[in-house]
Amino acid sequence: MAKKVKDARIQVIMECTEHKESGLPGTSRYITTKSKKNTPERLELKKYNPILKRKTIHKEIK
Repeated sequence: MAKKVKDARIQVIMECTEHKESGLPGTSRYITTKSKKNTPERLELKKYNPILKRKTIHKEIK
């Protein structure tokens, strides 16, 4: 019989930091997955923000 494996990957929401500070309406958010085992700290990724029309830093929110 196969072992039960606890799912180490979780879904996280990434939100643009520069968009929040700019004061423009709307939000830029992405949903992605990460491994709790390999990256226990919060993620920071460069993603495209369609409102600002450039790549910006997106941080993980809870």
